[in-house]
Amino acid sequence: MQPLLLLHGAIGASAQLKSLAEQLSSTFKIHTFDFAGHGGKEGTEAPFSMANFANEVLAFMEQEKLDKVSIFGYSMGGYVGMYLAKHYPDKVEKVVTLATKYHWDETTAAREVQMLNPEKIEQKVPAFAEALKNMHAPNDWKQLMKQTADMMLALGNDNPLKLTDYVSISTPAMILLGDRDKMVTLDETLAVYKALPNAQLGVIPNTPHPIEQVDAELLSVLIKRFLV
Repeated sequence: MQPLLLLHGAIGASAQLKSLAEQLSSTFKIHTFDFAGHGGKEGTEAPFSMANFANEVLAFMEQEKLDKVSIFGYSMGGYVGMYLAKHYPDKVEKVVTLATKYHWDETTAAREVQMLNPEKIEQKVPAFAEALKNMHAPNDWKQLMKQTADMMLALGNDNPLKLTDYVSISTPAMILLGDRDKMVTLDETLAVYKALPNAQLGVIPNTPHPIEQVDAELLSVLIKRFLV
C-alpha cells in the first residue's frame, strides 16, 4: 500500500489523528509520530522551528525505511509538510494540508501568542489544561507551550516560507480549510493555493479549527480522492 504520513499540529499529538488514521488505514499504509516534546515524546534543547521539525520527519522516514511519502498535515503539521515539499521534493509524493496558517508577520504572531498563556488557560479553561497535561505527560505542557510561542514569534520575524516560495513547489498539493476556522483566513489560504503551480483547493463545511471537531470520515474521502 501507498505510505501516508500524518503530521499533527502545534501543542498537539499524533493521538489526535487516530480516528482519521482508522478511516484511511484500508487504503494507505499509515505512519504517525510525535514531534519532539509532544505526546510524551522526549523533548529537545533545540528551539522549535519548521526546519528542525522537518529534520525530525526525515529522520523518522530513514528509521522506517521510507524513501518517499505522501503527507497529510494538520495546522503546523501542514506547514512542515509544505516545507519538506519545498526543500526536499524528492521525499514528498503529494501533500495535503488542513487548517494551516501560512501568513506570519509580527502582528499575527503577537496575536497568536496571546492565546498560549498557560496561567490563563488553567484559570479559564481548566478542562483544556488538564487535557494538555495528559496528552503530553510526562513532559511539562507549560514548557511545550512556551517553546511553541517562541517558535511563533520567530515565524513572525522571518516566515521561512514566503508567498514567492510556493511558486517553485511542483509537488501536487491539496489545500483544505474549514469554513468556520477562526485562526486561518480564507485569504491566506487562497493566496498559497494560487501561488502553487499544481494545487487543488477545498473548503470543508461546518468545520472549525480544532482537529477534534473535524469530520474524519469526510476528510478521509477528500484525502483518498486526491492521493489515489
